[in-house]
Amino acid sequence: MTLKIIKNLSKKQKIIIISAASVIVLAFGVVLAKKIVSGGSSGNETYIVRKETYENVIQIAGTVSAAKSQTLKSLNDGTVVGVYKSEGDYVKEGDLIVQLDDSEQQYNLASLDYDISVARQNQTSGKIKLMQTQRKSLVQKIANRKIVATFDGIIADLDVDPGDYLEAKDSIGTLVDTSYLTAEVEVAETDVSKLKAGQKVEFTFPAYSEKVEGYLVSFPAIGAVTSRGATVVNAKVRIDNVPDEVLPNFSFTGKIRITDPETKLVVERYAVGHEGGNAFVEIIGRGGSLTKKSVQVVPYGIDYVNIISGLEGGEILKAQSSPSKSGRLSTQKRGAAGSGQKNGMGRMPSGGGMPPF
Repeated sequence: MTLKIIKNLSKKQKIIIISAASVIVLAFGVVLAKKIVSGGSSGNETYIVRKETYENVIQIAGTVSAAKSQTLKSLNDGTVVGVYKSEGDYVKEGDLIVQLDDSEQQYNLASLDYDISVARQNQTSGKIKLMQTQRKSLVQKIANRKIVATFDGIIADLDVDPGDYLEAKDSIGTLVDTSYLTAEVEVAETDVSKLKAGQKVEFTFPAYSEKVEGYLVSFPAIGAVTSRGATVVNAKVRIDNVPDEVLPNFSFTGKIRITDPETKLVVERYAVGHEGGNAFVEIIGRGGSLTKKSVQVVPYGIDYVNIISGLEGGEILKAQSSPSKSGRLSTQKRGAAGSGQKNGMGRMPSGGGMPPF
């Protein structure tokens, strides 16, 4: 009978009836969803007490440099007559590495020494003084025919053979002192006030699996502007105990530790109730048993608290309130309206910086 009535209705009437039915079904669905949600937030939620490590650090990156570096090069034109060290050799300050032909200079010095001895026999003191000055110049010219180490170190590279002809200023290798490594790192102007000479620095090298410890040496009393337009301070960091696997010019990331890492017990604030001005939690035990316990807490971000005493971590707590009943929803709305809080949506603070208490 109902079908016959519907068939007899006009097209417009059919559309109106179908639309009304759709609205009724939708409204019923909304009511049902609300009941499900309200039923799920009636105190059945649980929260786990977690250990959160807080690190007050400044992130850095760069490349390490040798403590000292000497470019091995010739001071004069000449033919190489001796190569006395090889790449990878450890040398001491003053060690001879490469010798250029100095036969001409040696002849000139010997000739001058003969002239000086003759002048002494003839007691021509004025001429002797002049000749001794000339002798110093010849001795220096002989010294300039040698390439020597100016400090203790390792020959990082050496590319020369006996018989090669070198021109003045030709570079043939590099000597480095790797007893310690240094690096210059950029620190943002907002973090400069946290710096203090001697602070621990933790280095991570792609070429080395373990962490390497160093320290902050110094930082200037003036800032610099980078090509990106950022104002920074170029701080100097250093590694004294250098692993064999870490070499000069290796890249790294790292952290300047402002304070030592601190472990906190953290849980959502909805797990904490208040009674008579005191905070408490209910610990869920085996079989669902509840143990009420007093705790001391301080705020940790927006939706979390730091438990100062009363718990050890790992406990499962019964909810004492829900986000919708404790003002979280209204906080979200204020944040969306422009409160300016980066954590306005109640996200867990990361370990990189101290959340507001």
